[in-house]
Amino acid sequence: MTTIDLIIQNATVITMEGKGLGIIEKGAVGIDGNQITIVDESEVVSRNYSAHRTIDASHKVVMPGLIDAHLHSGLGILRGVAQDTDNWMEKGLWPFMQFLTHEQAKAGSLVNIMEGLKAGTTTFCDYNGGMNTLVQNHIVLGTRAHVTDMINEMPDDMGDDREVGDLYPLDPAVGERKLQENIDLIENYHKSENGRITCLFGPQGPDMMSKELLLEVKNLAEMYNTNIHMHVAQGDREVDQMVKRYGKRSIPYLDDLGYLNERLMAVHLTEASPEETKVIARSGAAMILCSGSIGIIDGIIPPAAEFLDVSDRLALGSDQAPGNNCNNMFNEMKFTSILNKCKQRDPRSFPAWQMLKTTTINAARAIGLDQDIGSLKAGKKADLIILDLKSPALFPEIQSPIRNIVPNLVFSANGSEVETVIIDGQVVIDEKVVQTVDEQKAVVEGQKHAYALSTQAKQLKEKLDTPLAKMMEKGLL
Repeated sequence: MTTIDLIIQNATVITMEGKGLGIIEKGAVGIDGNQITIVDESEVVSRNYSAHRTIDASHKVVMPGLIDAHLHSGLGILRGVAQDTDNWMEKGLWPFMQFLTHEQAKAGSLVNIMEGLKAGTTTFCDYNGGMNTLVQNHIVLGTRAHVTDMINEMPDDMGDDREVGDLYPLDPAVGERKLQENIDLIENYHKSENGRITCLFGPQGPDMMSKELLLEVKNLAEMYNTNIHMHVAQGDREVDQMVKRYGKRSIPYLDDLGYLNERLMAVHLTEASPEETKVIARSGAAMILCSGSIGIIDGIIPPAAEFLDVSDRLALGSDQAPGNNCNNMFNEMKFTSILNKCKQRDPRSFPAWQMLKTTTINAARAIGLDQDIGSLKAGKKADLIILDLKSPALFPEIQSPIRNIVPNLVFSANGSEVETVIIDGQVVIDEKVVQTVDEQKAVVEGQKHAYALSTQAKQLKEKLDTPLAKMMEKGLL
């Protein structure tokens, strides 16, 4: 009998292997080091393996950790400042962003990542300026991070005395500085922490940088053999900028530059036409769908159904707290399914099993990490979560004649049912308690920074022309 580090047994194991979900009703997962050693029925595993620690997961679900394919954790400290507003970026976010320091962003990021971690997210595709600082949060928390430093040529003072809809001023010096920060991130952290941290390039969007810088990023991605994580057709604001500057919409423009291929993780596609969406899908590029964020910010349901007609390289992202208001992938699965059922006027569309795949194995394919994560299989990294089926939201547990567990995970769970999170073989959350950092201390520290930021922003009170400011005046907030 072979002795390994950990065995989780007597669980409903959702492996995500095969055409379906690969469910083993009375299954077990064995872990040794940072890898999965065996996934099989409990009696098979117990007959061949012993462990230093055994977890009895009766009436629990064991499944791959969830993947948040697009988030801006550095904006976590700005949660709730830009909802229910038009011109979200220019009227809602930018007035506060001008005061945000790297220290404040890092403090908010830590709490933001913990929120997702406690709700079962094990891989975070964190996409933010200042990532050379923010990545330290992923290192200390023990999360798997697929990170980029956001590149653009936008001057820091671009919001001053500028009308909504004006063509963005672009500063090549800003672009080169931010590009170098992204290169530094890759050279300092790519495949660090036993491979838990991986890095890629992050142009913010085709409207926020010159053609020359876009081509430079493309060439560097090929040289470093890494992916490109980028907002594409993310709103009418972007398309308006592209047409004014280049006379082309975003996707045809990027196609001309040779951007549409398997390296590209195209985020949002909010304003993509059905045909443009299929062009993206046929190219091999992935689509990252942020339903909660785009629904709240723009009131739009992106063309995910058109993408899925061609490709399954669709992943979900939570985006950012000042838009979506949460970084919880259970929320994204439910929201995505319901919105698209309404859009298609078909309750059969975007079923629960498909939503689970878009946050696990299909997401792993979309971000280029499916050889390591996304399913429970011997040889893959030990990234998995355990959920308690005795939680009221998941009651009752039915295995036959119809198994209700998968629909309940998508339409009933809220993430609080997650009791154990294992990343790279390490138990990061045990009995719902974060093991790597002091959670309460992080929240208290983050709140101090939030107070400081809001105090600075008070000087804008008379200048804020947003629905939120008007609601405040009326006593509605």
